[in-house]
Amino acid sequence: MTSREIVAEGLGTALLVAVVVGSGIMADRLSPDHGVALLANTLATAAILVVLIMTLGPVSGAHMNPAVSLVFLLRRALSLPDALIRIAVQLAGGMAGTLLAHGMFDMALIQTAATVRTGAAQWLSEGVATFGLVMTVLGAQRHRPDAVAPLVGLYIAAAYWFTASTSFANPAVTLARSLTDTFAGIRPLDVPGFVLAQLAGAAAGAVLAGWLFADDAKGAKI
Repeated sequence: MTSREIVAEGLGTALLVAVVVGSGIMADRLSPDHGVALLANTLATAAILVVLIMTLGPVSGAHMNPAVSLVFLLRRALSLPDALIRIAVQLAGGMAGTLLAHGMFDMALIQTAATVRTGAAQWLSEGVATFGLVMTVLGAQRHRPDAVAPLVGLYIAAAYWFTASTSFANPAVTLARSLTDTFAGIRPLDVPGFVLAQLAGAAAGAVLAGWLFADDAKGAKI
């Protein structure tokens, strides 16, 4: 990876998490209605995804998600060293994004989330959310490469509302959200279950997309 790609992935993930956490804090402060707060959180997250993918995509691909980078590794679109660097930068960027959000709202920078998010329904939701995200990314790349950004933003906006977990769908974001005891938080103890479900969903999405979106002349591939 080039230095520009590394910076783009780290910066993109940091800004994504800052928006997820920061908009959750703002929404929670402005409205006692959790439905309204979730709607505000949804709109902000979907909007920043479109912006980041459109602006940083030409530089690094704007994965901003270890599950997506692992899928591209499986598809042999990334080398193992590049994938590992991306994931490390995404994880670091995500944690930096949480600290940035706390700083902007004059809160303690270091926190531990207390929100319980565990159980079969939550894990299934995360698997489904990440499966759909991978299908959206690969399907858009295959058929509408010019529309990847809005399609990903729209998918995540929908997944916030049709999944019980509110669609984290991203191991880096999940880890980062364990560091905030705010609206977006997830208890650290619950992070492994979410991440395993996300990776399983991503793998399933990669396999199905490899068959469903394959060029018939070349045959299906992961």
